[in-house]
Amino acid sequence: MITWTEKYRPIYFADIIGQEEAVAKIKDFIKNFPSPKEPFLESKKRAIMLYGPSGIGKTALAYVTAKETNSEIFELNASDLRDKEKLKETLKPAIEQKSLLKKGKIILIDEVDWIIGEDRGGIQELIELIEISGYPIILTADDVWIKKLSLLRKKCEIVELKKLDYKIIKNALIEILRKEKNFIDGKILTTISIKSKGDLRAAINDLQTISKLSSDDQAKTLFEERNKEENIFEALKKIFRLKATNETLKVFDSINMPIDEIILWVEKNIPKEYQGKELNRAYELLSKVDLFKGRIYKQQYWRFLVYENIFLSYGMASIKKDNETGFTIYKKPTRILKIWMSNLKRAKKKTIAEKYAKHTHISIKKTMKEFSILKLLINSNPKISEELNLDEDELAYLKM
Repeated sequence: MITWTEKYRPIYFADIIGQEEAVAKIKDFIKNFPSPKEPFLESKKRAIMLYGPSGIGKTALAYVTAKETNSEIFELNASDLRDKEKLKETLKPAIEQKSLLKKGKIILIDEVDWIIGEDRGGIQELIELIEISGYPIILTADDVWIKKLSLLRKKCEIVELKKLDYKIIKNALIEILRKEKNFIDGKILTTISIKSKGDLRAAINDLQTISKLSSDDQAKTLFEERNKEENIFEALKKIFRLKATNETLKVFDSINMPIDEIILWVEKNIPKEYQGKELNRAYELLSKVDLFKGRIYKQQYWRFLVYENIFLSYGMASIKKDNETGFTIYKKPTRILKIWMSNLKRAKKKTIAEKYAKHTHISIKKTMKEFSILKLLINSNPKISEELNLDEDELAYLKM
């Protein structure tokens, strides 16, 4: 099943809502891009950096630009930026070779700020390659103003994609529902739009989830999800800002969230609270959490969950000696969470396939290959799920 974020991904500049200024700037950047023979001038940039919060449409704008200019898009994996030699092997041929099928080429380097802490000469190499590039380079970042991006910023035109007003998001959701011939109460759409905090992608994901529920369940789900996020924000505040006490050990007890998801939240927000030696100590604790998690999964030693909780709660809180004042905006681990959720779904699919293969005496490989047929078969006949002894999570996965 195609997700609505994919189905309604913008194709043309006219499809991009609420980012008129950014669209105008990237059009101008492409129009005035210098020829490969021109020497590098500060006034004529060969790269543009799009920045703004996750889900705002940075990557989508890059792909729309390629579509509108009849260009192929060459996308670099973020990990390629860390290593100077790997970047040279990957990017240099791309900026030198002509496109075979289309008129032009656009090089996209996504989420450049995510990998900056593990840089092994890649950033300096990127700067040098930008200066000789014969094709436009588009970089994206959540936070463009971090210190380690300072040299790279000088080589790029900087364009901000701003958070969308909830009214703009609500109108986009209404349009999607119109196309889907579906209806959801306006108050619920307003709640989804406000809750998204300017993230259109998150709002569309929530809309698709909510659309499958009854009216009563729609309101209930939104309430539970809102409480869940409010609770994790409060928990993060306690472990990062308050002095460690016995009560700190209970900070995650009331949160309706898997421990693996809590780990992702903590990992995402550690750099917002710790610097220097404190930051190193925090990551050391996180590595111990990961070590115990591995032992739990491999050896089924579930009693190690206690140690995971101790390191995540009391351990993190004990890094700082005194209570902190001030205010920190914690971020949801959207990209990592998406990867984790995807891995979780693949694991669920495999366990169902294993049960079916064992029951029918066919190979797991064949079962996985024909899983779409198996899914239809189980959903149409509840007796099969009973015979396979599928649990609630597996049944929920099959209904997705």
